[in-house]
Amino acid sequence: MKAFCIVQINVHNAEEYAKYVALAGPAVAKYNGVFLARGGRCVTKEGPEQNRNVVLEFPDFDTAVKFYDGPEYQEALSFALAEGVSTRNYTIVEGL
Repeated sequence: MKAFCIVQINVHNAEEYAKYVALAGPAVAKYNGVFLARGGRCVTKEGPEQNRNVVLEFPDFDTAVKFYDGPEYQEALSFALAEGVSTRNYTIVEGL
């Protein structure tokens, strides 16, 4: 059963965040993930507005968790979570 990562991001330092982006894409590919949405137009109808939204698809829930916890993505994430770079909500959800 497929799994989806839903990521809502507010980028505060685009230059530093670009370091995350450069590493995150190859990490997604390594774990057979696919970007379904990546920072395109959006409108927030409920809850706090986020200026960037990403949806990833993985073959299954366990692979999505392995991706997130894997060394490749954790290296990328260290740039995104650095002080003042971005604030994020990240959810992994199993599909139907």
